[in-house]
Amino acid sequence: MRKKIVAGNWKMNLDYNEGISLFSEIVNMVRDEKKGDQIAVICAPYIHINSLAQLASGVVKIGAQNCHQNESGAYTGEISAKMVKSTGSEYVIIGHSERRQYFAESDELLAAKTVIALENNLTPLFCIGETLDERNNGSYYQVLESQLENGVFNLSAADFGKLVLAYEPVWAIGTGLTATPEQAQDIHAFIRAKVEAKYGVNVADDVTILYGGSCNPKNAAELFAQPDIDGGLIGGASLKSRDFVDIVKTFNS
Repeated sequence: MRKKIVAGNWKMNLDYNEGISLFSEIVNMVRDEKKGDQIAVICAPYIHINSLAQLASGVVKIGAQNCHQNESGAYTGEISAKMVKSTGSEYVIIGHSERRQYFAESDELLAAKTVIALENNLTPLFCIGETLDERNNGSYYQVLESQLENGVFNLSAADFGKLVLAYEPVWAIGTGLTATPEQAQDIHAFIRAKVEAKYGVNVADDVTILYGGSCNPKNAAELFAQPDIDGGLIGGASLKSRDFVDIVKTFNS
């Protein structure tokens, strides 16, 4: 049975004290207001994650926004999956569109990061998505299939079953644009069909697929009501405790 997850991605925002303050609000509100079995996750900058893990009290899960593909070594400024795990994190975002765009992370690199995250008992939140040009020229299905094939379809069925997929329409991130529920459902169903073709119906039925593209309290309910959308990867709205928790609460009813 697939999990319902709302994962916040703070990106490069909030100094140490701001992060502690916001997270404390989120934990208290989730504790008081969440009524279902949905999982709330905050993926924070590295400076926060150990402190947040100590404040989480099992109410909110913690994740990192990236990890290196090697276990250790002379990689100044990088953080290994083992280090991430040691902070108390359970999740790590891999392949976010901003990592692909600004840091030229390839599918092959992301495949290596996914493997090492799994080896360190982290749950990868593996992101795929198309740009506006790819959406407009009609190549988005091929783009998404290639990202799956080269990024995660090298995994065994058992390992694949440990990760979470996130569909990011890159054209909707930070732009205020949002895929319609019908557009989002179409892509999520396509992704699930590709997983079924690779790993079988049981794995496809169980994999959690999140929507990540300007999801907010106003559109979350309609998006999450779609049969193949299992939650959200939340950017800007995760920086406001009320907005983030209202998205989490979408699953209460």
